[in-house]
Amino acid sequence: MAMQRVGVVGCGLMGSGIAEVCARAGYQVVVREVSQELLQRGLERIEASLRRAVERGKLEAERAKQAREAIQGTLLLRDLADSDLVIEAVIEQMAEKRAVLRELDGLCPGHTIFASNTSSLSITELASATQRPDRVVGMHFFNPVPVMALVELVRGLLTSEETLQTARAFAESLGKTVVVAKDYPGFIVNLLLVPFLLDAVRALEMGLATREDIDRAVTLGLNHPMGPLTLLDFVGLDTTYYIAEAMYAEFKDSRYAPPPLLRKMVQAGHLGRKSGRGFYTYGG
Repeated sequence: MAMQRVGVVGCGLMGSGIAEVCARAGYQVVVREVSQELLQRGLERIEASLRRAVERGKLEAERAKQAREAIQGTLLLRDLADSDLVIEAVIEQMAEKRAVLRELDGLCPGHTIFASNTSSLSITELASATQRPDRVVGMHFFNPVPVMALVELVRGLLTSEETLQTARAFAESLGKTVVVAKDYPGFIVNLLLVPFLLDAVRALEMGLATREDIDRAVTLGLNHPMGPLTLLDFVGLDTTYYIAEAMYAEFKDSRYAPPPLLRKMVQAGHLGRKSGRGFYTYGG
């Protein structure tokens, strides 16, 4: 199946990055947000990212201009109705994602594939909100999307081989490397990563060491590009909290239970870089 038009639901950190890489690969993109303020913020994020790519010699100025012109913003889900592929990148909560897919199912023609950018939720359960579960697939991008090379494809119980291969070809056309996982909580990356991040929070919570020394120990001792607390701020403490909650509900394994400190920080609105404060402070 030839892809030409891509819809993206959500223009936050992930949605804007997904919209950008699709436009840079030559696709026409319609991205939807729930308010004009959030949409404008997301489009400005795309413009800034394209500008940085040009400044760093990663993208020609004319190609950046064409990519920006290929992206249309909207507040209406029905404007995604003629998409060949729709990628949802809304909040990591099952009810929210199912509601989006249910509405899209009534708007889009039968050939449209629905992909979810979920990092932990069941693709089979998401697909059950539609009348086309064979055409629903997980397509988990990583932040920042224009930079990170990986896409996890996740095959739900009813995802067809055709849908999986079409999604693979599409992801590869974006210049991404694809790995395929079965529909299992956390897939590959978060199944391994989340306990590690939560243990870092617990280490800080119990006073084992300072935040700086925990991060420094991991970057130098394990040769990671950034420490776990810095990474949590980058990913978003709320996003990690939702992922951990979903995985704990599935496994009932204490390794996936969000530590009290993480829960309190989310309740306080300290979500990391996107809110200006998490384990570290950002901005002016």
